[in-house]
Amino acid sequence: QVQLAESGGGSVQAGGSLRLSCAHSELVYNKFCMGWFRQSPGKEREGVAFITYDGSTTYADAVKGRFAIQKDSAKNALYLQMNTLQPTDTAMYYCAADACWRFTRWWPSGFSNDAYWGQGTQVTVSA
Repeated sequence: QVQLAESGGGSVQAGGSLRLSCAHSELVYNKFCMGWFRQSPGKEREGVAFITYDGSTTYADAVKGRFAIQKDSAKNALYLQMNTLQPTDTAMYYCAADACWRFTRWWPSGFSNDAYWGQGTQVTVSA
């Protein structure tokens, strides 16, 4: 079973940057996609970005040009570089992993009981 743990969240002023990290166990059973999702109180969890096992990336329109998803498979790590942060980016950020054939069926929804999820890291952006 895949386990994930996020880190790197915090408080930042609008226009600032943060880099989130997700440490995960080895992905050995499928060609996995990995992604970042976020959720604000009272709202649904939504997709932010994901990366496939071969390095292709996809971004939500709201973060294109500002965020970059990266992975280091040798280190079992996933990253989200967030630049030009805005108050609307304030949310709990989660990383997730799932077989790519299935991941791409439920993206950009943040709802999947089949995927593996971390516990989240809080990002707060002040104006």
